[in-house]
Amino acid sequence: MKFTHFLAVWLCLSLAAPLAAQRLSLDECLRLAQQNSLLVRRANLDVEASQVALKQARLDRLPTLNAFASQALNAGRNINPTTNQFVEQQVTSNNYQLSSGLILFNGLAQTSAIRQADLLRQAARQGAEGARYAVALLVIQNYLLTLTSEEQLDVARRQVEVSRAQVERTRKQVDAGTLAEGSLFELEAQQAADELAVVDARNALDLAKLALIQAMNLPEGTAVADFSVEKLPLPDPTQARDEANARDVYTQALQRFPDLKAADLQVRSDAFGVRVARAARYPTLSLNANLSTIYSSLGLQRFVADGTVVAQPSDNYVLVGGVQQPVYSSAPGGTFVNYGYGEQLRNNLNRSVSLNLQIPILNGFRARYRIAAAVVQQKTSQTEADNVRLLLRQQIETAATNLRAAADRYTATTSQVRSLERAFTAIESRLNAGTLQTVEYLVAKTALDRARANLVQARYEYALRSQVLNLYRTGL
Repeated sequence: MKFTHFLAVWLCLSLAAPLAAQRLSLDECLRLAQQNSLLVRRANLDVEASQVALKQARLDRLPTLNAFASQALNAGRNINPTTNQFVEQQVTSNNYQLSSGLILFNGLAQTSAIRQADLLRQAARQGAEGARYAVALLVIQNYLLTLTSEEQLDVARRQVEVSRAQVERTRKQVDAGTLAEGSLFELEAQQAADELAVVDARNALDLAKLALIQAMNLPEGTAVADFSVEKLPLPDPTQARDEANARDVYTQALQRFPDLKAADLQVRSDAFGVRVARAARYPTLSLNANLSTIYSSLGLQRFVADGTVVAQPSDNYVLVGGVQQPVYSSAPGGTFVNYGYGEQLRNNLNRSVSLNLQIPILNGFRARYRIAAAVVQQKTSQTEADNVRLLLRQQIETAATNLRAAADRYTATTSQVRSLERAFTAIESRLNAGTLQTVEYLVAKTALDRARANLVQARYEYALRSQVLNLYRTGL
């Protein structure tokens, strides 16, 4: 994996510098396209987002733990929070709480949510693979178009060479007086037309290479002249009958086509979404724990003895000689002091544990309509999966039909080129002997040139259709 990444980065940097007339293979073009494609990048981000959602769904099963702290300043008539008595002075207080909760049962909503998130993650991965399929198909199409344009440019150049040689031969005959000068003018016009065809073919090649550059999303400034593509071993069109079995290809594609897998996974995920919605009808059983304490600047005080004894008169008395004498009681001497901050927190510590049962009775029928919406979403996903399956079958059937048509066209065009080449050879010999009009030669040459261009087009058209079917059959 590291080597592949290094190779792709090296290719990208070398292409940006510029490409220095490098020859790129189809595999290299595919790697660059996969690396640079914004579509693939977005799909990979969707995969990351789905992984985060799955992790969160799993963590939702853990107990909750929350801390709370507050500081208050009250003045005037208010309640001392530690004694619950009214006071007429300023009070400063702190409140600390630590609470935890755990859902024991809620209709298996959490379990269903985890399964739903897991299936969504798998669907996102298949969606990313589908994005790579789409990018690969575009690159293959433009790569073969580039090869087609290169070969058609070679054909056009050979046509110019034939025209130039014929013009030189005719000029000698005109100079010798054995042929009319009008024949030379007609052949020179044909040479000019062939040279224009070369210009058109070169422009077509530049456009094809530009489309390939855009499909690979190469850096700005990459010129079409900076690179070329390697030739491919083209398949034999005579084997089209064996390759173009649409039913077999469709059966194989059902097992690996990522867009279809993603659609089916979405249907299964929405089925668990229905379960999540239905869980709202069940009671929720939860376990809660709470730990709290409080501090007040006017909190309770404690007595601190200093070792002395203090005599205190009481309301009682005794008669001594007929005289009432007060009764004194002794008490330890000392002072009252406020509890310290930490002492108050420890003394006011409160602990609680509760088991709560919440039974839904009437909540605006929200649960019912959430279930209905989830069922509709599942049906929508199922319809979308059926549509993906239908489009896949239609695309494969069309590709197979196009493959057979391209093979038939190639076979017919090959026979046409062979016949026209034999006819052109005979016509050219008669023209050189001076027994044929130039117009007949030009007509034969034009027909041969057109047939050769059609043969190139048919050969690469077959290669493209074959690559498309192989993509459906075997994947990337």
